[in-house]
Amino acid sequence: MAALSLTGAGLLAGPATAAPTAEQSPRPALTTEQPPTVTTPPKSATTTPAPGRATSDTKSVVGLAAACGGALPTGTVKNCASITGAAAHNWTVTSTVDQDTLLVRLREVSGDGLSAQVKGSDGGTVCYVTSYLNECKLGGAGTYTITVKLYSGTGKGAYSLSAESTRTPSACVNLPAGFFSFASAGRSGTLPAGLAARCFSFTQPTGAVLHLADPGGAEDIQGNILDAQFQPICAVRYPTECTLREPGPYRLFLQELYGNKAPYTLKMPRISQSVGCPALSLATFGDPGTAVGTGTVGPNDGIDCQSLRVKAPGRVIIRMDQFANQYLNWQLYDPAGQVVCTEYDSWRSCAVPAAGAYTFVAQNWNWEPVTYRVAAARLDRAAGCAASTGLNWDQPALTVHQTSPVQTNCQPFHGEAGERVMVYRAPDRYNDVYSSIVDEQGVVLCTDWSEEDGCVLPATGTYRVVSYLATWPADATDLTYKIQIRRLSDAVGCPTITPGTYNSAPSGGLGGIRCRTLDLPSAGVYRVTAVDDENYRAYATVYDSAGIKVCTGIRCEVPAAGRYTMVLAGGDTTSVIDNDFQYAVALLPWKTSDCTPVSDTGWQNAPLRGSFGAAGQHNCLQLPSPSGAHVVELVAGDASSPEISVLNAAGDQVCDYSSLRQYSCELTGEAPFSVLLTADEGEPTASYAVAFARVDGPPACPVLPADTAGATATTGADHFVACYTVPADQHASRESFTWTRTAGSGDARLSVFDSEGIRYCGPTSPAVERTVTCTLPAGPVTVILETDAVDASYRLTHRDGNAPTA
Repeated sequence: MAALSLTGAGLLAGPATAAPTAEQSPRPALTTEQPPTVTTPPKSATTTPAPGRATSDTKSVVGLAAACGGALPTGTVKNCASITGAAAHNWTVTSTVDQDTLLVRLREVSGDGLSAQVKGSDGGTVCYVTSYLNECKLGGAGTYTITVKLYSGTGKGAYSLSAESTRTPSACVNLPAGFFSFASAGRSGTLPAGLAARCFSFTQPTGAVLHLADPGGAEDIQGNILDAQFQPICAVRYPTECTLREPGPYRLFLQELYGNKAPYTLKMPRISQSVGCPALSLATFGDPGTAVGTGTVGPNDGIDCQSLRVKAPGRVIIRMDQFANQYLNWQLYDPAGQVVCTEYDSWRSCAVPAAGAYTFVAQNWNWEPVTYRVAAARLDRAAGCAASTGLNWDQPALTVHQTSPVQTNCQPFHGEAGERVMVYRAPDRYNDVYSSIVDEQGVVLCTDWSEEDGCVLPATGTYRVVSYLATWPADATDLTYKIQIRRLSDAVGCPTITPGTYNSAPSGGLGGIRCRTLDLPSAGVYRVTAVDDENYRAYATVYDSAGIKVCTGIRCEVPAAGRYTMVLAGGDTTSVIDNDFQYAVALLPWKTSDCTPVSDTGWQNAPLRGSFGAAGQHNCLQLPSPSGAHVVELVAGDASSPEISVLNAAGDQVCDYSSLRQYSCELTGEAPFSVLLTADEGEPTASYAVAFARVDGPPACPVLPADTAGATATTGADHFVACYTVPADQHASRESFTWTRTAGSGDARLSVFDSEGIRYCGPTSPAVERTVTCTLPAGPVTVILETDAVDASYRLTHRDGNAPTA
């Protein structure tokens, strides 16, 4: 290799060169690194560092000689203690090859800013030099001059200068084959302050894929890998992959961005046809035993590997445990260094397209080392699977044991083409369970999102549910979770129920098994409600015979008579409801029938009393009020009301409890209107007493006198409502109402409605005595006083709310 010689003279007298060292010899490949020569002048000379300059760099030039300029051997650092005013320091280089690229670094050590130019033998400028590393593309072989000046032409500064040739470098450290092993500790060294670049050379097969580690720590070390044509193909700086797409031999020129002194560790393990990775044996399903790979990944994007050899193409599932943290990312590479799969899709499947050695690489983005365990099992093999299971709903849930953090479990079952299968899973302690259905070839089925529940089997044969726990606590030795594999289409094992009647116990009484077969006599709309033994709602989905969703709420419209399947939490794959869970199902026609008549003048009559005989029972009452009327519910203050809603003749809800108690319920749709009652949660067999009042239309209650005596209301167990009318000419725009208990016990609350049934006041909070002032519309108003269902007497008065009080 031809050497690059540098000769010349500076504007200031005095030698500033040193004899070439072994690093400067023309031999391109050395097995050990040697620092480039840094020439230092006598200690008698001093230089004062400028404010803001790095002190460690400034100290390195204290005592440098004043003479600057002359020969600049490549691979060395020349230090100039002083440049002043308009002085120009000339450094020369003679290139022995055409079209060379010169790497030049001008490092400002102290003082004022500097600039430099590289000129050819004809005096023409070839390139400008800044304080960063500069690539200067030369022309023909010959002598080139680097001229350094103060940028402003005034002041004083100190600098260092270094250059390196990319075609005929001063020296290149050879990186042997063992360097590219994952087991290699890499190559460490230190870049001297001001060095242009350090050269490394190596050979690798064209197309090889290397992992380029971050070469430095606190400093910004970077570089470029050049191919045989001296063209850059990869940058070395941040952790990344490099494919050597063009032929070698290759050179890497490493530098510190700012020219600082910088220790480095160079690591470039080869991912393609990798070496130095521990062998990872394929595991069976169940406890993997000794077929577990372990390793520790260094911090800050460190990597570690395992070598997985497969004898035939197929699919594998890879499980990794990170010892209670989540700082590792991993990828699996084929022998050519191409990514086969990553951690984000491995729980489904990882296809290995051919026999060969695959490389598992874990990368750590934490600032501390991470230890891991990893196992891989083939999805197209059945070794280690549990015994085959059926798809009937009346069989108990499967309990699966997991004794290793990287274990994968397998549950086979037989399926027919077109069947729709659902897999439910849930841990026995806090965790997540992943599962998927695979066929005999290990292909994962139904990976795309669908509006429908379950997975349709493409062919008749044996399938496997592959599952595992997502996390592994530090204290774990044997964790369990449950699996239910069930057929949604033509479901078998579900108790059968037929529609029942209102005011009776549910037709589907308390019982176990997650599903019910609904035997429906005709098309139409049905009310389907599931509750547990304490009357807490259990949400369900109804499917047809093909396993397609028909409805998911209480209202279920079916297109034809026939048998349908109701499943508790049918679409929730993360729940397992085993056969010991007892619940009842109320299956009723959507339209109410045989409802008990009830009055809408509840202040005149005793309340209607009733009770629920069993969890899930639905009772109904029929109102006499016409469409357009406004009604309210009347409830004793010391009693609770069951769940209540008002339905029209079509069975659709018109109002709920909030409307009946906080506002008023306008009856819309066709009459007759019914009131649907269900027990509160936790009170499946509660008793109740309810009454209703129509509050719109002409006043129906006696007049509340305007005198101070007012009216007296007497209450008891069957009479807890008093109703009065205030005519239009007997109230002001603001009216004050006062009630006082004069005998007995309990308290009362008040509401005021206009003639259209709009609530203007109340319901107030209960009180023994109280005065409330209401803003009222023109026209008559209705005043309702609700009390506790106990013996008592109250005096009720009203007066102009605009008048001053006495």
